[in-house]
Amino acid sequence: MDNSNWWRNYEGILKTFYPLFLGQVVSFVMALMSFTSSLVANLGANTPLSLSFFSYTALALVYGGTMIYRRQKLQVPWYWYALLGLADVQGNFLVNKAYQYSSITSVTILDCWTIAWVIILTWLFLGTRYSPWQFFGAAVCLAGLGLVLLSDAKAHGGSGGSKPLLGDVFVIIGTFFFSMSNVGEEFCVKKKDRIEVVSMIGLFGLLVTIIEIPIMERKSLESVKWSPELILAFCGYAVASFMFYTFVPFLLKMSGSTLFNLSLLTSDVWAVVIRTFFYKQKVEWLYFVAFALVVTGLIIYSKTEKDPVSAPAIEEANADDQRYQLLNEDEEQADHRHDATVS
Repeated sequence: MDNSNWWRNYEGILKTFYPLFLGQVVSFVMALMSFTSSLVANLGANTPLSLSFFSYTALALVYGGTMIYRRQKLQVPWYWYALLGLADVQGNFLVNKAYQYSSITSVTILDCWTIAWVIILTWLFLGTRYSPWQFFGAAVCLAGLGLVLLSDAKAHGGSGGSKPLLGDVFVIIGTFFFSMSNVGEEFCVKKKDRIEVVSMIGLFGLLVTIIEIPIMERKSLESVKWSPELILAFCGYAVASFMFYTFVPFLLKMSGSTLFNLSLLTSDVWAVVIRTFFYKQKVEWLYFVAFALVVTGLIIYSKTEKDPVSAPAIEEANADDQRYQLLNEDEEQADHRHDATVS
């Protein structure tokens, strides 16, 4: 009896702490992606699409190969995955491009704009109903992000990048594409197969980058001076990005976007640490105020967050149950009428 109670307690602790641990792994991997992308930009390679090319190639080969081995048919029409892949590529391109003009701290904090876009998209397309507290939390986040813009407008020299406001605009637009990709990915992961979702994002992301690289980055690639440090940074980004796309669906399916968003907050802390100790750059005091506001706003938002998929899914399931019950009642009445006619 004692052993069974111990085992149940162990399982409860594991179920509680495993998502937290996985969330911190995702957060660290995201910070590593930001670091390697920033490092590539600092080494003089203006190639954000080429940076993502290797990530999508790895995803398409590993997860696409798994689907081929399974002989698995698509559960979602291919054109929806094409839209997700297109949105994901544009988001990665704009955010990685921002490192050419802005600091790693600004980019990682402004990534939180994704929250605002997700609220709008789930409200418009998934029918999610948000409470006033959620809107208040999102407003607090936007206030913190406004401080980042103000700090970058005052920044000069290396502390804020060459054109910080331009970089901030790239990040904000990029997060809009990320939000479209994330909402679609979360819906598909919870309703369909995780392997299929990741493999299709990798496949269509690869196709889009193959088309766009010759158009947008041919001259930049020709001017790149390859070095061991740059190659290592490319490889580091590819590995970190592959791990990010691998772990995120697990976290979304296990705990939803609440823990996912809260876990990503620590990536901003890692970004500040990297900027302070690796780049030897000064961090403006407004960044710390902005970070505190973003943390506060996301906590307020996440405390009352509803699952963007759960509400419509529950309504649809209830409707299906009602239709099923009505169908059974009609069949029973028909059987009774048939029995009465025969007798």
